[in-house]
Amino acid sequence: MIMKRVIYDDLVEWKNSSNRKPLLLEGVRQCGKTYILKEFGKMNYDDVAYFTFEKNPALHDIFEQDLDTERILDRLNLLHPKIKPGKTLIIFDEIQFCNRALTSLKFFCEDAPEYHIACAGSLLGVLTSKPYSFPVGKVNRLKMYPMTFREFLYANSEDFLVEYMEKNDPFEDLTKPVTDKLNNYLDYYFLIGGMPAAVASWIYKKDIREVNKILDEIIEDYKDDFSKHATEPLAKLTLIWDSIPLQLAKTNSKFMFSHVKSGMRSKDLEDALEWLINAGLVHKVKKVDPPEIPLPMFADNTSFKIYLADVGILRRMAEVPSDFMFNKDKRHHLFRGAAAENYVLNELITSLENTPYYWKSSATAEVDFIAQVNGSIVPIEVKAGDGNSKSLAEFIRRYDPEFAVKVSSQRGGGGTVIHIPLYAVWNISNYLHRRISSQDHTSR
Repeated sequence: MIMKRVIYDDLVEWKNSSNRKPLLLEGVRQCGKTYILKEFGKMNYDDVAYFTFEKNPALHDIFEQDLDTERILDRLNLLHPKIKPGKTLIIFDEIQFCNRALTSLKFFCEDAPEYHIACAGSLLGVLTSKPYSFPVGKVNRLKMYPMTFREFLYANSEDFLVEYMEKNDPFEDLTKPVTDKLNNYLDYYFLIGGMPAAVASWIYKKDIREVNKILDEIIEDYKDDFSKHATEPLAKLTLIWDSIPLQLAKTNSKFMFSHVKSGMRSKDLEDALEWLINAGLVHKVKKVDPPEIPLPMFADNTSFKIYLADVGILRRMAEVPSDFMFNKDKRHHLFRGAAAENYVLNELITSLENTPYYWKSSATAEVDFIAQVNGSIVPIEVKAGDGNSKSLAEFIRRYDPEFAVKVSSQRGGGGTVIHIPLYAVWNISNYLHRRISSQDHTSR
């Protein structure tokens, strides 16, 4: 099956750029980097020369003698004949395993810019490359994430449904058959997540046991990578990693170091947590107070929430039954809320291209996410089903934002609060831009 990924358009833009440099495509393990580079090469070049540095000492040797690009290309041509500038896409996969190859990108940028080189690297490895090896300023960088819900719809051959949502007025009601289909797909996305291998397995086999097995293997692979790449003690990383699902499910989801292990303090674990964040495995959402532009200036680095990069992995780590989305058992209520919040955060990061913040009053009011969009502060409240948004109302009362967003089972655009269904969060930019344009038109 062909996995349609939205980053493909960015790769085409890179190919056609007059300022093109060697490309470094970063992302967590098994999010689809190799696949998309090969598909992109097949569709846009006459030839693809693929080289992987994992368990390939002969390839490493090519870069050990020196970093002369002409000599390196001559040697690569022995492995893949007739590499042609502009006609062949050269892929260096798992480049984090060869520091010398990573360094060579600087010289390819300076001495052989006519060659198109795209590299795939795990954030875990690239992060820990030696300082002298990273070609600062000499590469273009793109970050890839697990599949979003939009990409999950593409994988299920629902291209028409995505196109319909993009073209449809976001504030008009969709027909019930359409919303039923979208909600059904979203239920399965909460179970499966966005790791391409898990998605492909579900589409081909429809066997949740196979999906669970794949997700469990990915989780174990991540833990193995802790020991391969981490400079922090393995025990600390594992303790933090394992604590995240439980902390998310708490009513107060602020990350507490004391909940990782009794008796441990923040100074004992801060470096390990930062390592997981930089590795792309988790996202850190800082508290902001007051919620004013620019948000980073008002961020509280001591108060934050932690989320996982994929909701399917979150479910498996939390050991939640596969039918939790369809089971009305109250015991699953907290996890449904945590999963919805984690899902929305991941969608916001990919659609708004930055990590939002959150807001909490001195009392009990808390707004899940605060984003900065086109110079406006946008509070975003998440509800797994429906229900009151007292915290959002309190935020509006205090700060009088131009508009606010409630993500839930509702839909609509009247008043200050924009109601966006959970299945449409990936289209939030369209919602917000339409609202901004509408207000600009009204004010004229």
